[in-house]
Amino acid sequence: MSRYERQYARLLDAQDELAPYREEFYLQEGTIYLDGNSLGLLSKRAEQALFDILQAWKTYGIDGWTSGNDPWFYLSESLGEKMASIVGGKPEEVIVTGSTTVNLHQLVATFYEPKGKRTKILADELTFPSDIYALKSQLKLKGYDPEKHLVLVKSKDGRTIDEADIIAAMTDEIALIVLPSVLYRSGQLLDMKTLTEEAHKRGIMIGFDLCHSVGAIPHQLHDWDVDFAFWCNYKYLNAGPGSVAALYVHETHFGREVGLSGWFGSKKEKQFDMELELAQAAHAGAFQIGTPHILSTAPLIGSLSLFCEVGIEKIRQKSLALTRYMMELVEHELAGYGFTIGNPTDDAQRGGHVYLEHPEAARICKALKAEGVIPDFRKPNGIRLAPVALYNTFEDVWQTVQILKQMMKEGRHKQFDNERGVVA
Repeated sequence: MSRYERQYARLLDAQDELAPYREEFYLQEGTIYLDGNSLGLLSKRAEQALFDILQAWKTYGIDGWTSGNDPWFYLSESLGEKMASIVGGKPEEVIVTGSTTVNLHQLVATFYEPKGKRTKILADELTFPSDIYALKSQLKLKGYDPEKHLVLVKSKDGRTIDEADIIAAMTDEIALIVLPSVLYRSGQLLDMKTLTEEAHKRGIMIGFDLCHSVGAIPHQLHDWDVDFAFWCNYKYLNAGPGSVAALYVHETHFGREVGLSGWFGSKKEKQFDMELELAQAAHAGAFQIGTPHILSTAPLIGSLSLFCEVGIEKIRQKSLALTRYMMELVEHELAGYGFTIGNPTDDAQRGGHVYLEHPEAARICKALKAEGVIPDFRKPNGIRLAPVALYNTFEDVWQTVQILKQMMKEGRHKQFDNERGVVA
């Protein structure tokens, strides 16, 4: 049997121990969903968790804060404990709160302490732009010019960042480092352990944006001695559009005064004393600001139960197998059609998606959608395809490449303009 036949893909699916979890998700008939690195699909458990929270509100009213199966007053902490195994943190080091950028603001406001010649923040030019906006804003708030005090490591190829270049930029002028775990376009996975070690050798604190890695790859944040991290939960963790995010703070920083204080950062037993002096929580909960968005947090209860049941190591193994298979098919089936694989091919350097480059990427993505394949376009010429371990199959991957091949062969993509939509 040829590796490039549908039957081979079906054989791989028959051997896949995670295959039954596909039934946990709402999949649209006739559609292959490959945009889980932007927004994960709804699971039946996430849906039920939201219904359960609504029922608690209906039943208990305000007493839902302390009653029911998932009391709202402790929900951020209890979910942080469950999520800790996914990111390799201690239970008290993780809290579900805020949004990605709000959490970044909170963390930078806390950990960016310019002193003497150490006044600069180090990042990279390929990171998600919202992180750069936040870093520039924090520099301005401290009275510094972002043009001079935000150091961006350059990319040599426009796709990846050389870790040696990041380390070389860790000068004695750097006060803080904020980097992505996985570059959102190319899917490059940075070596967080080594980068953290190198930063700490130079007396620099370092944090990571895990938006494109959490739920797709294992982390060992505590053991790697990472100072802080932050992430969204609506991509690989499937917690729903705009779901509440999360953050991690290493226990060595417990007790540090947070940069942006709010009443939900209180010690629980003191919060309703309503004193004018904040009794700050002695764990990651201190980094909360305002009242949690319970309805936007609820789906994560169900979603996390899937990840705790399956285990992140098994998810990573299947994710790598899916992306490896997709790259193999692309190289064999799409040769001569102008596609370039822009993501790292080494398993140790690749996140959860495949990144194809093509001069007509925008119209190709539109054509794929018309054919029932949901990709993600990234300006100027990128097509992100994320076969997700819990609900995509090897046959999905095979069929996607076949659709793409036939579409290019017949030129069906030419009927679409080569410009992105308002939402890419």
